[in-house]
Amino acid sequence: MKLITTHICMAKDLGVHGNLFGGIMMAWIDEAASSKAVSLCHTPNMVTIKVDELVFKKKVKEGYLIRIYGEVSHMGNTSVTFKIEARKVSVYTHEEDVVVTTNITFVRIDEEGRPTPIPSTVRERFKHLQD
Repeated sequence: MKLITTHICMAKDLGVHGNLFGGIMMAWIDEAASSKAVSLCHTPNMVTIKVDELVFKKKVKEGYLIRIYGEVSHMGNTSVTFKIEARKVSVYTHEEDVVVTTNITFVRIDEEGRPTPIPSTVRERFKHLQD
């Protein structure tokens, strides 16, 4: 998996128990995967259509870095799915622990919001990478 983005867990990101609020993590994952989809498919017209289950395996405290990694797991005619992994990173030890994994799917749309094909050059490049 390749690194997509990094965030730092700050006090403003914490919930009532002093841990990273799950909704913040979900937004970071959506934004990271969206930026990857937009870049890969050569259009800003990508929308989130599905996020699989998110199981939070570790808590994240203030001061930890969150690195979000991803890779394409499936590409269809109009959609692309990414496998995403968010890891907390200690700034002191650089140790990484997986916090959450999920799959997230985006659909390429036209100006009216209808699904439209991902360019064949993009689909062919993905197919070549899978061989």
